Order: sequence, then C-alpha cells, then structure tokens
Amino acid sequence: MTQEPELLIEYKTRVLPVLREKHGYKNVNQIPKVSKVVINTCVGSSPDVKEALEIAKTDLTTITGQKPSSTSSKKAISNFKLRENQAIGAKVTLRGRMMYEFLERLIKTALPRIRDFRGVSTRAFDGNGNYTLGVSDQSIFPEIELDRIKRNIGFDVTIVTTAKTNEEAKSLLSELGMPFADKARKAPVKTAA
Repeated sequence: MTQEPELLIEYKTRVLPVLREKHGYKNVNQIPKVSKVVINTCVGSSPDVKEALEIAKTDLTTITGQKPSSTSSKKAISNFKLRENQAIGAKVTLRGRMMYEFLERLIKTALPRIRDFRGVSTRAFDGNGNYTLGVSDQSIFPEIELDRIKRNIGFDVTIVTTAKTNEEAKSLLSELGMPFADKARKAPVKTAA
C-alpha cells in the first residue's frame, strides 16, 4: 500500500482539530474540506490552434499526472475566427490522492517560485467557499523543463471546497498553507520628497 500525501496527513492530524475549535463545529462532517481541484486552460483563437492545444494538453498532463479532456467553444464569434464546437482548451479535474499531491506541489513548490511573489489574492473567492487562482506561466512547476517550453500557457486553478462561506474556505486554505497576501504587506506608497 502506498503512503498518503503529506498534505492529506496534515489535514487529518492538524487542520481538522484547529478548524473545529476555531469555528465551533459540533459534527466532524461540518468541517470543510477540499472536494476537487479543476485546472483549466484555453488557447483561444491562436493561428495554430491544434498545435497549441496539443502543447497545452502535454503540459497539463505533465503537471497533474492525469490526461486532460478537451473543451470547446459554445458559440461562433467571427471577430475571433472562432467556430461553434471548435476545440479551444483543456481541463483536468483532480480528486482524492492526486488532488492532494497537486495542491502540495502548488502551495509548497510552485507558488514560491514566482518572481516577486507576495502571496495570492484574498478576493478570489466566489461566495460559496470556492477559490480560483490564475497562473500565468506553466514554468513555475518543477516538472516542466524550461528548455522544452514551446509557448507559455496560462491556466486557472479552481479549488472547490465543502465550505459554506468565504471565511470558512479561507481559514481551511490558510491552514493547509496557502500563502495569502496580507493587506499590511502591500507595497509602500511612494511620496515625492
């Protein structure tokens, strides 16, 4: 039997009791948890959509360890040279063990590799306890070899939780180690002297 990811062990041993005490949950099932992570990318209307889509799928597979599915356009937009039902993106939905392994790599390895990183925004919650994070470049993940990058691919990482409010979701993700930007750590205002 293989060992559980470190983040899952940490959730079970440290995060559950902390959240239960902090929010006063009566039942263990009330304590919020991460239910799935969705990674979504779109190549849009690049001149070579098929090649760009293959590169995006290859990189998503390398990052997540799971084969992505294609997403297609809902309607035709002539200004963007987009046809209805044209394949324009890819997405991966992670659950269970693979989800915790991805989150651990995202939080502990990838995000700290961003240049001038000051934390992720606290305003990206959707009101229902889900958090979406935009990643502008796939090279922050150590699995991607820098000399083999053919084009930069940005993607969205949506962390879906069972939390009912943004506050509960924020405390869950904070306890898991998500580096949220403090309002006090914003860049100082420059004054003319």
